[in-house]
Amino acid sequence: MSKIEEIEKEVQELKPNELQAFRKWFWDFDAEVWDRQFEKDALSGKLDSLAEAALKSFKSGHRSEI
Repeated sequence: MSKIEEIEKEVQELKPNELQAFRKWFWDFDAEVWDRQFEKDALSGKLDSLAEAALKSFKSGHRSEI
């Protein structure tokens, strides 16, 4: 059995209150990982072309509400 399969089995066996606590923990954990990756990409310049394209589009009047 793979590590992922073991984790899946354990999660399936959680009581409702344990599952709720796990969801919150994982949400926070995943958000932190995403934030670190985003910051790393931003600092490395990986997102510069996207920002430039967005600014160019905005300045030329091509915009839409989100």
